[in-house]
Amino acid sequence: MFTARAVAQTARSAAPRAAIAPRTVLRSYAQAAPASTRPPVALYGVDGTYASALYTASAKTSSLDGTSKALDSLAGVFKKDAKLAEVLASPTLKAEDKKAVVAELSKYVGADKEGIVKNFLETLAENNRLSVLVPVTEKFAQLMSAYRGEVELTITSAAPLDNKTLSRLESAISKSQYAGEGKKLKVVSKVNPDIRGGLVVEIGDRTIDLSVSSKLAKMNKLLQDTL
Repeated sequence: MFTARAVAQTARSAAPRAAIAPRTVLRSYAQAAPASTRPPVALYGVDGTYASALYTASAKTSSLDGTSKALDSLAGVFKKDAKLAEVLASPTLKAEDKKAVVAELSKYVGADKEGIVKNFLETLAENNRLSVLVPVTEKFAQLMSAYRGEVELTITSAAPLDNKTLSRLESAISKSQYAGEGKKLKVVSKVNPDIRGGLVVEIGDRTIDLSVSSKLAKMNKLLQDTL
């Protein structure tokens, strides 16, 4: 398993190698892209810029699905080891360390048409941006959802929900006014103990707060206004 400890060991054992010419992947993306390869929605921030650039490069080589699967796989690696992101953001990582880490991460991308994802990882390393890899995977997922005509349905609960409950919620909401006609729902389940109970449902730009914490807050405000 690829863990934060493994990254540290890999970095320590990495031997200096001949310098690799800087990649020009992102610079080539700066050129105007055909409409069919442009990201379906505008994203902002450093992570949004990188995610959009990766989308364009993948679209140009008809490898969007492959890139999406690769990033999903990488996201899974980070979820299994929360400390991994901290290690990649460490300012003590040397250039040869980052190359060794990229080599390890590349093992999880699967079939990589044209080497798009591997080149992308190398670009992040060369630009000292490996720390944004996790948010980039999230932003890329947003782009793919828009490309597929999906609407993200985020369900937050105080404790994990089982698949049966999630399926029932998805079915109910898909038939409601909140889901656009002909749209597919992409269910994202999150856990936040702070809501104490109930659910917070987010779909598109709408939020339905049915949490216990929200009800308590409203009750407290009502008491304060009354007293």
